[in-house]
Amino acid sequence: MTRQTIFTSKAAKPSPTYSQAVRAAGLVFVSGTAPVEPETGEIKGTTIQEQTRQCLTNIAAILEEAGTSMEKIASATVILADEDDFAGMNEECMRWFPENPPARQGAKLPARIPGLKISIAVIAEA
Repeated sequence: MTRQTIFTSKAAKPSPTYSQAVRAAGLVFVSGTAPVEPETGEIKGTTIQEQTRQCLTNIAAILEEAGTSMEKIASATVILADEDDFAGMNEECMRWFPENPPARQGAKLPARIPGLKISIAVIAEA
């Protein structure tokens, strides 16, 4: 199988050390995606709900570029800066996945980045 990197200008630009996503083995692996607005390069939102929404908006754009969609997400990894934001993150995720949500695991953000509350990575069917 061919390995293909995915890039869209409709999502936050990644650093040169990783791709927005990689399509391989019938799956799309989306890198940890921050709540960065593509037009400005700035973190969007001050609440966990706003930042979760921007992460998922970016992921939706990446998956669309890869030829798949949010409905095809099999697994999500959510990294939070503060575990107290778990309920607010869940609140926004329920809007995006009201039925048949993906499998999910979580962790705590290993480094403090000013203003950053969340990063989300997903694996979806291609």
